[in-house]
Amino acid sequence: MDYLVRNPDTVLRLTGEHLYMAVVALLIALLIALPLSMLLLRSKPLATFVLGILGVLYTIPSIALLILLLPFFGLNRNSVIAALVIYAQIILVRNMVAGLQGVPTAMLDAAKGMGMTAWQRWWQVQFPLALPVILAGVRLATVVAIGIATIGAKFGAGGLGTLLFDGIAQNRYDKIVVGSVVVALLALILNRLLLAMEHYFEPASRIKRAVRPVRSVAAAEAPTAV
Repeated sequence: MDYLVRNPDTVLRLTGEHLYMAVVALLIALLIALPLSMLLLRSKPLATFVLGILGVLYTIPSIALLILLLPFFGLNRNSVIAALVIYAQIILVRNMVAGLQGVPTAMLDAAKGMGMTAWQRWWQVQFPLALPVILAGVRLATVVAIGIATIGAKFGAGGLGTLLFDGIAQNRYDKIVVGSVVVALLALILNRLLLAMEHYFEPASRIKRAVRPVRSVAAAEAPTAV
């Protein structure tokens, strides 16, 4: 880890580049995946067809996919971001469809009976209940994006993969070790943060948070024994 001690600015800059690629790709992927998932919910044959195509795209090796994208985006960071968006789609769409389908029909019927519009039912009932499953997909897609983004250094995108490829070319094991450790730590930290969000939005956790103030008020208003 001597390289990290001697070159903290370089490692920090490459970490920032790595995070930028992953975060931008995930945001774009989410903007595509959410409306696509809503569309697929309306047609099971269409869902099977689209998920099949996304599954095939996911099996393409990362370097091969990046090479295929070069004529469209060039030898730069944009090609890497586009590849990460493609890889994230199957994970995000599959989890979103599963999460939204998993909401009990009785709850949606009850919300409709209360006079909620289709938008209100989706936003106030279906989406919140599906959120833990959706976040599980985001968590998995994030870890995948962090890992695949290392390949981007071969295509002029920068990131922590620069340390790995430079270390291999220069026979510098210190660079390889630092690059590998920082990538792993980055994936681990983001995974833990998103896992905490999953637990926070679970229905059981929401119920506990809702019940706690009620219990506190009840305890405060309870008459004291004389």
